[in-house]
Amino acid sequence: MKKKKTNIKTIIRQIVREEVAMAIKEVITELKQPIESQPQSKKIVEKKSFTSNSVLNDVLNETANGDWKTLGGSKFTSERMNELVGGQYGDMMDNNISPVNPNDPMSKFLTKDYSEVLQKAEQKQKQKYGK
Repeated sequence: MKKKKTNIKTIIRQIVREEVAMAIKEVITELKQPIESQPQSKKIVEKKSFTSNSVLNDVLNETANGDWKTLGGSKFTSERMNELVGGQYGDMMDNNISPVNPNDPMSKFLTKDYSEVLQKAEQKQKQKYGK
C-alpha cells in the first residue's frame, strides 16, 4: 500500500511539474510578443463651463481636447471630403450631377414652388400658437 501511495505522489508531482512548465512557457511567449498599441494617456483638461446643462457641458468638455480632429489618421479637410460623403461631394463640385429627367413625374416635386404651402403652414402655426 505504501508503494502505491509513493507511486501516486511521484506521478502527481510529475504531472504538476509538466503543467507548470507549460504554463510558464505560455507566459514567457506572451511576454516576448510586442505590446500592441497602448491606449494613449488622456490629457488632463481643465473643465470649462460652456452651458448650464451639465450633460451637454460634460460632452463638450470631452470633445474639447481635440481627439475628434484626427479621426481616420489625419485631419479632415475639403480635400478628404469625398471620403466622408462617399464620393458624391466631388461630383457636385465638378457639376457632374446627372440632370433630372423632365419626363419623370417625380421631377415635378423638385421644381415645384412651395412658397404658398410654407405661407399657409406659417399662418396655421400663428393661429395655433397665437403668435
